[in-house]
Amino acid sequence: MSQQVSGAPLELGTERIGSLLRRYAIPGIIAMTATSIYNMVDSIFIGHLPGVGSVALSALGICNPIMNLGVALGTLVGVGSSTIISVMLGQHNYRSAQKVLGNMVTMNLVLGVLFSVLVLAFEEPILRFFGASDITMPFAKQYLTVLMIGNVIAHMYHGLNNLIRACGNPKLAMGLTLFTVISNTVLDPVFIYVLGLGVQGAAIATVLCQFLALIWAFLFFSRETSVVHFGKHVLEFHWKMAKSSLSIGMGPFLMNSAACIVNLFINQQLLKYGGDLAIGAFGVVARFSFLFVMVVMGLNQGMQPIAGYNYGARQYGRVRKVYILTAGWATLVTTLGFLISMIFPRAAVGIFTNDPALLDLGVHGMRCLNVCLFLVGMQMVSTNFFQCLGMVRKSIFLSLIRQLILLVPLVYLLPLWLGVDGVWYSYPLSDAISFIITGVMVLSLLRKFKTLKDGDSPAVLGGYEG
Repeated sequence: MSQQVSGAPLELGTERIGSLLRRYAIPGIIAMTATSIYNMVDSIFIGHLPGVGSVALSALGICNPIMNLGVALGTLVGVGSSTIISVMLGQHNYRSAQKVLGNMVTMNLVLGVLFSVLVLAFEEPILRFFGASDITMPFAKQYLTVLMIGNVIAHMYHGLNNLIRACGNPKLAMGLTLFTVISNTVLDPVFIYVLGLGVQGAAIATVLCQFLALIWAFLFFSRETSVVHFGKHVLEFHWKMAKSSLSIGMGPFLMNSAACIVNLFINQQLLKYGGDLAIGAFGVVARFSFLFVMVVMGLNQGMQPIAGYNYGARQYGRVRKVYILTAGWATLVTTLGFLISMIFPRAAVGIFTNDPALLDLGVHGMRCLNVCLFLVGMQMVSTNFFQCLGMVRKSIFLSLIRQLILLVPLVYLLPLWLGVDGVWYSYPLSDAISFIITGVMVLSLLRKFKTLKDGDSPAVLGGYEG
């Protein structure tokens, strides 16, 4: 394939880092903010269902960790594939990048179907394990069943959208996400209220919107003018390439899996110390906090192709600069989330519910859980930075330290003395400790970058060398 392929993002190695990050991050931020709103829309409409809103919200909170596990499997494939494609484009290796695309489609198809089959086969025991009671079980089953039937659609859509962004088309990736948000916002009230389908209607609207966006993504990669596109052997599997993709994607996979496990433990502890309503309050707080986390993920998406391309091109000064800028912006975002949580928690919780008891629980929980939210931005960017460079072990460690190694023991130990407040306070304590550990590791890496000259071998860093 010629190196003069239309759409090859050669500017990633030449333009000013600040301008590039704005160009790539702003669409990513809009897309990820839209994704967060997309996830919030179901909760907002369901939370205001007459008579059952608070119980239905608790049911969605129980489904969250199972849905997170599905997302984890998607990121295992999608993030690793997009990282490798960014590096290969930096090396002008377009033929191999096209093989990565085919691998991603095959792996998402297999993993998406397997996950759905397993969850649907053991749906009720799984929901019980994740904290469903006799009261919340009917709502949880209605919601989860529909999402699992459409799970492979979600896997494929998110994977292809990641690759669209990595191929230098962040605006199209953003457009697809905005389309799903707008269409879901329109269809949710139709399916929930007009057609009277309630919780099940919210899930149907979600799957339908993702299916329409997936068709659009397939059309993009079917064009031969795209820098990476489907070939004759689109489902051909390359094990060596898949192994590299899966190893790089292991960090975000473990991060999302850890979130699933932690959410499981939290639901169990909240049910034990606070009941169904406490699970609903946690779901509300988590969705609000998720908005700021998703903005940081949008920044990470903007950083990823720039860092990956320049690392592949051995331009280390540019790699270092894009990290510093991204980490600074991310800290501003999470600081804003912290300030809103401390000053205006009732207004934030009130978006989801008008139930007085749930409001009070949500306000208290938000102030407890987000007291260290301002530290989270840097930690997230650093974890993604190691992953962008193929430093798998460090990325995995940082993924696990905050969400699993520290948080799980705290979720079980603190409630012994503090009751349900112990569950809330486990988050900020874990955030503070992991922030310190992350800071030490990333400063060491940045010092190494400072000693390298452009064009030097990256072997000393221990990252991906293609």
